[in-house]
Amino acid sequence: MADLHQHQQPMTRNLHESSSSPSTRQTVRFLTAATIGMSLLVLSGLTLTGTVIGLVVATPLMVLFSPVLVPAVITMCLLTAGFLFSGGCGVAAATALSWIYRYITGKHPMGADKVDYARMMISDNAKELGHYAQPQTDQTTTAPY
Repeated sequence: MADLHQHQQPMTRNLHESSSSPSTRQTVRFLTAATIGMSLLVLSGLTLTGTVIGLVVATPLMVLFSPVLVPAVITMCLLTAGFLFSGGCGVAAATALSWIYRYITGKHPMGADKVDYARMMISDNAKELGHYAQPQTDQTTTAPY
């Protein structure tokens, strides 16, 4: 058994040593890459062929059923778009109502500080406009006609 093991090691060592030369490694890498590349090329060709055959078989069916299929597809697309839009509006409304509820109850939701700042700025501008407009209105109401 030991003799068998000793005889196998030199053969294995020679096999590794012979395949470790740079030109052999490059050849093996090239052949591996070429094999993989050709396999992918064949696979893409088969896929293209299958697609063309499927289109050739399906074209007469599509032509026969197109007066039914085209309006059905358009109707389904419109129905789907309508349901998605109404669902989106419902989610937006629920989110807005939830934000308003949290703002009113004082839980300070995200963006509440910006709303408070905008409210303050509008209030300040309204007060300034009121102070500017007050003398104007007094002049027009006290002037004789």
